Amino acid sequence: MFKKRSSRLCLFLLPVLLTSFLISSGPQGAHAETKTGCFDSRVSITPEEKRITDGAPIPQRILKESRFDRYVDRFEHALCSAPDLRTAEKVVERHSTRLWQTAVDRAQGKRPDLGTLDRYDDRPLYWARLQMTRALRQWKPDFPMTGAQRQELLKQLEYASRGITSVQFPKGKGIKRILVSGFDPYRLEQEFRRSNPSGASALQLDGMRIRTEDGPAVIQAVTFPVRWEDFEDGIVEDAFGPHLTQGPHRIDLMMTISQGGPRRMAIEGYAGRWHTGIDNRLESRSEVTPTVSHWPMPDPLPEFIETTLPVQAMIDAGTGPWPVLRNDEVCEWLPPDFSDPYSCHDGGPTPGSKARSGGGGSYLSNESQYRSNRLRLGLGAQDLPGGHLHIAELEFYPEDPSIHTDPDFQHHRRVTVDQTVSLVKAAARAVH
Repeated sequence: MFKKRSSRLCLFLLPVLLTSFLISSGPQGAHAETKTGCFDSRVSITPEEKRITDGAPIPQRILKESRFDRYVDRFEHALCSAPDLRTAEKVVERHSTRLWQTAVDRAQGKRPDLGTLDRYDDRPLYWARLQMTRALRQWKPDFPMTGAQRQELLKQLEYASRGITSVQFPKGKGIKRILVSGFDPYRLEQEFRRSNPSGASALQLDGMRIRTEDGPAVIQAVTFPVRWEDFEDGIVEDAFGPHLTQGPHRIDLMMTISQGGPRRMAIEGYAGRWHTGIDNRLESRSEVTPTVSHWPMPDPLPEFIETTLPVQAMIDAGTGPWPVLRNDEVCEWLPPDFSDPYSCHDGGPTPGSKARSGGGGSYLSNESQYRSNRLRLGLGAQDLPGGHLHIAELEFYPEDPSIHTDPDFQHHRRVTVDQTVSLVKAAARAVH
């Protein structure tokens, strides 16, 4: 009797269990496994990545209106499907390079299908990259991976999505090669809507060809993070170094660009060997700018490096709307005892002094100028024009903090970016 009841119970439960199994292993379960099942939200992320949720709904709206959210989704799907490290490397390279090229194409009006957000807006690239680094940091692969291997994938993502690994100049003589850099938005802990016109300018400039009296000029651009650690690891040197070495493909001019003060374009006269400030990860520095070990450094290390950009040609180009000037302000500790207080003035450095700040201050703007030109000197390219352009600060953010853009804000960014492009063109035309 017991056996009969047991058999009948099994026959009754079998369809129920089979149905339950099919439901749990159906399309919804499979989607969850490939889409979100390979990420561990308990893994620590950086303060910068945390702003994706802290700043909601601003980052999400920017990504949706530019349709860059689809690139994040595709990256996450591909990452979760990677069966081994080699495949993961290919996934990171492919999706990061595509993100950069899509941002460039969108900025230059070649992708009108990508939503309604103003094409001069640099923020879709920033927020998409940040979501991708967060995903990579929290990814749980189905194969063993060391912390060092994950860090290498993160570096690969950063370099490819910033245009660093895709800088290419045409072969042949009679071509001017120009390499410029911009920056990410920064100080987002104070304002999640931040944009950076230097990053927007880089997207407009990348791949641009112009005519000059001495032949064509080709411009390539990259962007840098606002993070001390990346600079100390050598991201600036890695971006400019391969194109500063002697040979037929050496660049003819380099220019770092960043956001400066309101309503002016300042060509910084001097970069100083000191850095201070709080970065996008809330890390701070206040010390001499360190060297990197994998690129040659000049000996002795200069306290200040003067610009070699064609300053007068840039001023005389008649660009607008903002005035263009050379800024020779420095702050320095004076010899012989180099004691506080340090001295600030607009007459350039005093012989034998120690740098406290260059014309562009002592933040990462100054550091991008100092590091790139320190490397220029270390590689023996003393004759090559190089320096820094501080462009007009973005103003006119919408009064309503829930609105991330409006016509006045867009217009101010557009005219600043257009003038930046004109100044880079003027510098390229002045190179002989």
